[in-house]
Amino acid sequence: MSVRHKSLPPGLIALAIGAFGIGLTEFVIMGLLPEVAADFAVTEPVAGWLISGYALSVAVGGVALTAAVTRLPRKPVLLGLMVLFIIGNLLSAVAGDYAVMMAGRIVAALCHGAFFGIGAVVAAGLVAPARRAGAIAMMFAGLTIANVLGVPFGTFLGQHFGWRSTFWAITAIGVVALIGLALLIPARDTANADQPAGGLRGELRAFTHSQVWLSLVITVLGFGGMFGAFTYIAYTLTEVSGFAAGTVPWLLVLFGVGLFAGNLLGGRAADRSLSRTLVIVLAVLTVVLVGFALTATSPVLTIVSLVLMGGFGFATVPPLQMRIMHYANQAPTLASGANIAAFNLGNALGAWIGGVTIAAGLGYTSPIWAGAALTLAGLGVL
Repeated sequence: MSVRHKSLPPGLIALAIGAFGIGLTEFVIMGLLPEVAADFAVTEPVAGWLISGYALSVAVGGVALTAAVTRLPRKPVLLGLMVLFIIGNLLSAVAGDYAVMMAGRIVAALCHGAFFGIGAVVAAGLVAPARRAGAIAMMFAGLTIANVLGVPFGTFLGQHFGWRSTFWAITAIGVVALIGLALLIPARDTANADQPAGGLRGELRAFTHSQVWLSLVITVLGFGGMFGAFTYIAYTLTEVSGFAAGTVPWLLVLFGVGLFAGNLLGGRAADRSLSRTLVIVLAVLTVVLVGFALTATSPVLTIVSLVLMGGFGFATVPPLQMRIMHYANQAPTLASGANIAAFNLGNALGAWIGGVTIAAGLGYTSPIWAGAALTLAGLGVL
């Protein structure tokens, strides 16, 4: 049976541990992008493809892998995905050139979408229906904690001991996460038992609902705007705001605090009113990004903008995930994985547009302006 006590189900802790490791892999490279670019002798936009390539691979893996394992028990699938994560980060740690580094990023990314997509369904099945957005937020809390603690520490580690040391540390964390999943995830979750045995065909049927597709578009645009602004944040902080490179890790701590708070508050608000929460959060996020772009030359206002961007950016995650699971409620696994893919397709879109604006000579605040435009478009679709 599913755990439905008011206390925190231990399975959620396991999922958060896995999310912590994956969050490190996805986000830590942003603070290390200048070091990686210099090591491989590539330009900033080319180095940025290590972020965009990861995000695109998540988009592919989130759908393809979830579809491939839809009939399999979820615990073994989650364990297998974490093994893939470990292999990918090990490749990144030993990469001798840019191509191997990209290969490692792609391998690690393939597990990302399926892990969060399946994990969100498992998390929702561990609690009562009225607490499901909060449970999803708890799993994603691992991702935000990675930003509060892991990413700044990983950036510090990479700046002082070489960026490869960060990926060795992530590989070790992946092993810890694997053990946590093996010990704490129930062998069989209620979410599996509650769904009709329609297999892949039943899961695909959810995509006949127009609101499922609109949910995916909102995710791509709404979250992609924040991520696009964040992709080149190390350059914005040092070249526009005037911060020393050594302060970047500590500034990322503040961004991570915003992520953590926004994720949990967004989950609680979505449990009360899903649609209203999304409208408010996307509207405020657009305003925050515009304000950041206008005031990025001010160190004090930049700090405020970082916290708010993280807070309202990640406040979108639980309600966006709940929205698609609501409209695909009879077969949510593949739709949930597709929405994780949509998050990362938005990441890739935002990072790519940001790189284009920088390459066009528009400066290091141009990705923030582009991000505001994407988020506004997401609000318009909603």
